[in-house]
Amino acid sequence: MSVLVGRDTRVVVQGFGREGSFHAARMKEYGTQVVAGTRIGKGGTTQDGVPIFESVSQAVAATGANTSIIFVPAPAAADAVLEALASELDLVIAITEGMPVNDMAKVAVALAASTSTLVGPNCPGVISPGRAKVGIMPAENFLEGPIGFVSRSGTLTYEIADLLSGAGLGQSTCVGIGGDPIIGLPTPDAVRLLNEDPETEAIVVVGEIGGSAEERAAEYLRAYGKKPAVAFIAGRSAPPGKRMGHAGAIVSGNQGTAASKVAAFEAAGIPVANAPSEIPDLVRSALRCS
Repeated sequence: MSVLVGRDTRVVVQGFGREGSFHAARMKEYGTQVVAGTRIGKGGTTQDGVPIFESVSQAVAATGANTSIIFVPAPAAADAVLEALASELDLVIAITEGMPVNDMAKVAVALAASTSTLVGPNCPGVISPGRAKVGIMPAENFLEGPIGFVSRSGTLTYEIADLLSGAGLGQSTCVGIGGDPIIGLPTPDAVRLLNEDPETEAIVVVGEIGGSAEERAAEYLRAYGKKPAVAFIAGRSAPPGKRMGHAGAIVSGNQGTAASKVAAFEAAGIPVANAPSEIPDLVRSALRCS
């Protein structure tokens, strides 16, 4: 099986404008079922072979969509997420960047009472190579295989997937969770999904400075890990006390530092790469030792 997305994924694209239609075409080329789009004032029309609706609820009723990908601009993105949650979709992926933290705090309240899974915002999406892509990642970087992959960084998702693929280490599912302060699916929960996936044989965790998600993921793997894992922490060379990169990369005291994250993984017996280029060899070694 795959995690979060697969051959039965049926996608509605919220915000079927320039970006939404461009990436919808790339997803369709990959074989993903893009069954609907939403765009205010365009309901009842068809664009690029995709039926357009005024609302997610209309799209779900007409097409059986079970997944949403959101390209709505930041000021309205929270409303788009809430609309998708209200339609009880299995999965909602928010690509939009720049969503206000206060808006995401309201989304988090609704999400806690929802059965939907939210990935993002400010993320590249999810891909199960050879099965489905719901996101903006370059498909050519990914190869079908047994390595599960979780990343807070979009660009590192592409780079490390390419390194793994070039080394013949294909991926089961890659989840780009996003680097904002408040996100739907944090690192520990994404790791848990891969840990419980029978087709995933090893897990790569790519984190960043800031927050405590990587430390919590390391503790989870230490207690419940069923398969080998390898980690990489971006930002290890960042000057102490300086905010870097994503809005979520905020260090408070000794919490969220690169050193604390590396120490947590090493205490769990998980090797930590010093550079992305080291990851394939570490994965091979971990598989041999498992």
